[in-house]
Amino acid sequence: MKLYYATGTCSLSPHIVAIEAGIALELERVDIRKIPRVTETGADYAQVNPNLYVPALALDDGTILLEGTAIVQYLADLAPASGLAPPPGSLAPPPGSLARVQLQSWLGFIATELHKVFSPWLFHPEYGTQAQDVARSRLAARLDYVERQLAAGGPYLLGERYSIADAYLYTILSWSAHTKVDLSAFPQVRRLIERVGERPAVQQALREEEGRY
Repeated sequence: MKLYYATGTCSLSPHIVAIEAGIALELERVDIRKIPRVTETGADYAQVNPNLYVPALALDDGTILLEGTAIVQYLADLAPASGLAPPPGSLAPPPGSLARVQLQSWLGFIATELHKVFSPWLFHPEYGTQAQDVARSRLAARLDYVERQLAAGGPYLLGERYSIADAYLYTILSWSAHTKVDLSAFPQVRRLIERVGERPAVQQALREEEGRY
């Protein structure tokens, strides 16, 4: 399988998950700074993902999977023994397991309430300081929710279980320093990010992407 990625973006999340799960991936960098988008091999990325953003995962049979939250679940399910995602459960009612639904709830929250507030609002100064101040205020409110959930049932988003949701949260909050998002009021969140950042798989993913711009 091949992961299309760009350094410093949310594609770090599936990269981390693949290493955690022991899944070998070929990496192909996408230059997201230019239009048209071209990969490091010279391929037109629009032919891979017409939406032009990363990540995308090309399966061995040619199928292309899009959207990071779907990709990380797919990778985790390829290696159920890794424990990175609760099992989805049977097809008979009730559909899925409660733990799986809780995981999906966190993935949805991170994607819509954190990821899409950081990007694009805090990565494009042309939107102006007022828009960025509003974005930081919204992030503070959402991070307060994460903080309270971790205080009540941490140390990870699913309690004692490290999961793909933690890898995703780590990836998104790694942008905080660059975008001047203050995490000082959220000690539980900071501890989670530190804990995840120390994992060998995370360190390996960062090394593999280092300098590959």
